[in-house]
Amino acid sequence: MEGAEISTLVAVEDRHWWYRERRELLAGEVAGLVPGTALDIGAAGGGNTRVLRDLGWDALALEYTPEGARYAAGRGLAVVRADATRLPLADGSLDLVTALDVLEHIEDDATAAAEIARVLRPGGHLVVTVPVDPRLWSAHDEAVGHVRRYTREGILRLLEDAGLEVVEHRSWMVLLRPAVALRRRFSSGSDLDDPPAWVNAALSSVVRLERRLPVGRLPGVSLLVLARRPGPASS
Repeated sequence: MEGAEISTLVAVEDRHWWYRERRELLAGEVAGLVPGTALDIGAAGGGNTRVLRDLGWDALALEYTPEGARYAAGRGLAVVRADATRLPLADGSLDLVTALDVLEHIEDDATAAAEIARVLRPGGHLVVTVPVDPRLWSAHDEAVGHVRRYTREGILRLLEDAGLEVVEHRSWMVLLRPAVALRRRFSSGSDLDDPPAWVNAALSSVVRLERRLPVGRLPGVSLLVLARRPGPASS
């Protein structure tokens, strides 16, 4: 993601319906885990890192771009600038890794997945979100620097080939998929914007409703995956 996109993200993420929902999903996924050491890969301005910190995790934001690292540091977060394919951390040193809408930006996603598996302790967890369905590919994906949109089978195979065990996975933005597909058909750039308050509220209501419905196996716009490194958790 380019610096201009990161600046826009930081400006809107605290109120934007999509980013708020992703933070809620992250909080829900880690709610049952005992807080420990965590790494938020592709942290941008650190919105998701703050979720982990506020839930009691010793969280480090990892960001490739200088703009994102600067924003995250300005929010009082511990930050390291690094490449996800060369994580500057010791083997088995983390209880949790998050990579929320990150892997689709990385050409060598297999190496990034292997690096995540390497730095996780046995029993440690990974939370991933990725855009899915190559049929939704559009100018938006190109504008935000996506290399690919995954299939459900493709992202699960990527994590399993890295030596991780998939615990659960589910689609999100299922209810809004038809609207997204229509908009992307005619899009000419990034969808990242600051919608009017009434639009933001309406879309927030839809994605909150989706949490209560059994639609996780239906086609969505994104996929959420919880995985773990096999082995007993360290005491």
